[in-house]
Amino acid sequence: MNQALRTLGVAPNAWTVNHENADITRPPLNPQPAILATETKILRLDWAKTAILVIDMQNDFCHPDGWLAHIGVDVTPARQPIEPLQMLLPALRNTGIPVVWVNWGNRPDLLNISANLHHVYNPTGEGVGLGHPLPSNGEKVLMKGSWAAAVVDELPHSPSDIHVDKYRMSGFFSTPLDSILRNLGRTTLLFAGVNADQCVMATLQDANFLGYDCILVKDCTATTSPEYCWQATLYNVKQCFGFVTDSQSIFKAFESPNP
Repeated sequence: MNQALRTLGVAPNAWTVNHENADITRPPLNPQPAILATETKILRLDWAKTAILVIDMQNDFCHPDGWLAHIGVDVTPARQPIEPLQMLLPALRNTGIPVVWVNWGNRPDLLNISANLHHVYNPTGEGVGLGHPLPSNGEKVLMKGSWAAAVVDELPHSPSDIHVDKYRMSGFFSTPLDSILRNLGRTTLLFAGVNADQCVMATLQDANFLGYDCILVKDCTATTSPEYCWQATLYNVKQCFGFVTDSQSIFKAFESPNP
């Protein structure tokens, strides 16, 4: 009697096996082709192979009581992606596109954080840096599980969302992000979050180096850096690393008939 086959792994990177057999063909995803306008080209892509990475929309970067505000940075620009993301993320979920939250979430002992990384957040050694309590509420800067590292309340999560903690500006460095995306069969990545010229750009560049197709969603991304940093980011994405679009173009792509 033939034994039933059982699934091992996560579709589409899954086998079916029993005592005698292993089917390693991996069933394909059902294509969801779409046409998406970007600032440089018209793309034909597949929503079934797409995910969005939402980077660092955390209290420490986007809330008036967070770390950036504590050191005197105006966080108003960092809050600009909130409203368009409130509209876009539910639409992506309804289309079956995974929402991946990629956020700083440091170990309590900070054993994987080197001195040069501490220096970014505390250049004199006298201020409030990584792991230090914020004067306003005592929450520890960018520490996993803290209010400081949590995503802002205005961006609710879904149980289907995926969460990846990062420890550098790039979400791919020393994290399982690449393995997760490959297991899900996602090769086209939408990028959103803050800061565009720092953590978003570093993650997007690494994604490009790893062979992913990269699309920056302009109105869902922002920076508290000077305007020239924003313009340089847009230029470099379009010139070297991928494409730039906006949420309204994505909505239009959802509404258009399959190409």
